[in-house]
This record gives sequence, structure tokens and C-alpha cells, in this order.
Amino acid sequence: MSVVTNSTLAFYARSRLQMGGLRQEAETLQGQLSTGEKLSRSSDDPVAASRLRTLQRAEQLGKVDAANARRASEDLQVTAGSLESVANDLVRVRELAVWAATETIGATERDAIATEIDSLRLRMLAAANALDSSGNAVFGGEGSGRAYDVDSTGAITYVGTATSGTIDLGQGQSVIRGFTGPEVFDLNDGGTASDVFAHLAALASALRGGAADPAAAARDAMGGLDEALESVTRAQTVTGARVAWLDVVQDRQVDQSFARSQQIADTGGVDFASTIAELQQLLTVLEASQASFSRIANLSLFNQI
Repeated sequence: MSVVTNSTLAFYARSRLQMGGLRQEAETLQGQLSTGEKLSRSSDDPVAASRLRTLQRAEQLGKVDAANARRASEDLQVTAGSLESVANDLVRVRELAVWAATETIGATERDAIATEIDSLRLRMLAAANALDSSGNAVFGGEGSGRAYDVDSTGAITYVGTATSGTIDLGQGQSVIRGFTGPEVFDLNDGGTASDVFAHLAALASALRGGAADPAAAARDAMGGLDEALESVTRAQTVTGARVAWLDVVQDRQVDQSFARSQQIADTGGVDFASTIAELQQLLTVLEASQASFSRIANLSLFNQI
């Protein structure tokens, strides 16, 4: 009787163990299908888990780098727009200076020209103080707030920092976010260090009678205007090159992100087709095991009498 009892207990224990293992495997597969992840804990596959963590960290850093690249591109686009506006205004000022240099016009016309130059000067100031994505002037360097201020006398002075900040793009790459005001607006006015704003203010004053010969003053201002326009054009060229390079960087970041996503899916993701097929197979085996156990458990010697 003891042998029969021990055999029966062993049969039940073995059956429970077998069906319990099948149920656990089925639940694991169902969990993978619901989460889309193959690894629920690192102990499932330590090597794959380590690789997955490395890829996920790289992906998070990649997102930061991509955000920085977008911000740098947006800031440079603002810079390009401001430079375009300043260049157009300088061209207009030069046209006005050529007109003012004509000996045939009188004081009334020169006063009107001076008024328009003042208006263009203020518009250039607005362009110089254009704000980037962080709310700081694109020509203010690393400082916060405005790049240029107007004092009580109407003079425009630079209040930014001496250098422009850089934006980290990852993988040892960075880009200068813009220009400082002096890099764009400073010029040499007859051997004297000056800037566009002071140069235009002096020209307007001369045309209003501040110079003995307003026509000569207008002609003398041409050199400074040409130098200013050359400086702005140079900054436009550099900005365009930086924007083009950022486009390349962003395209590469997209490709790298796609490659990492594919590697993450291959390492820790679930192949839904094969997993569903495996789950169906397990459920079929489990159902057959349960049916077999039920039939065997109900067998009795009395059925054979």
C-alpha cells in the first residue's frame, strides 16, 4: 500500500511541476506580448540587459544632442534673418548717402534723408536685439537680455559679453550659437574705432547741418558704410555655412537614432509573430497535459473488473 501511495504522490507532484512550468512559460510570453519587451529583469539575460542599458543611455544622450542641434539651428535662423534685415538697411543707407552727396539738393532734402537714416538706425538696433530660443539677444554673446542699450543721450552701446557661447552637439562636436555685436557692427571710421550705430548717428547729424559741408560728409561716410556691409555679408556667409553643417549633423543624428532603436528592438524587443506562435504551442501542450492528467487520475483497477 505504501508503494502505491508513494507512486501516486510522485505522479501528482510531477504533473503539477510540469503543468506549472508550462503555465509560467505561457505567462512569461503573455507578459512579453503585452509590454513588447523580452527582458523583464536583468537576470533573464545579463549580457543582453547590459547591452540594452548601454543603448538606452546612448538614445537618451542622442535626444539631448538632437534637441541642442534643433535649438542651434533655430538660433542661427534668427541670426540669418537679422543679418538679412541689417544688410538691406545698410544698402538703403548707402543709397541715401549717395543722394545726400549730390550738390544739387538742399537742406530740406538732407534733413528728410537724415530722418530716414535715424529710422533705419533704430530698425538695425531692433535687429541687433533679436531674441533667440532662450530669450536672449542673438548678438549679445553669452549674456542674458539685450545686446545693445540706448543711453539718455541717444547713444547706442554694446552691453553683451565679449564672446559667443557654444552649443554641444555630442560626439565631440559643437557649434557657435551666433555672433557678438562687435563682430558684426564694429567698423573703422577714418582710423577711429566705431560701430554702425555711431557712424549712422554722425552721418545724420552732419546732414542736418552738423558739418560745414554735408555733401562731403556724406561722401566720407561711404567707406564706413561699405566696411559695415562687408562685415554683415561675411557674417551671413558664416551663418549659412553653420546652418548647412547643422542640417548634415541633424540628418546623421536621425540615422543614428534609427539604428539605435533597431538595435534596442533586436536586443530587448519582442518578435510578435514568433512569440505568438510559441505561446499558442505552449497553450496547446498545456491543454493536452491537463486533459491527459485528468484521464490518468481517474483510472482505477475497479474499472478493469
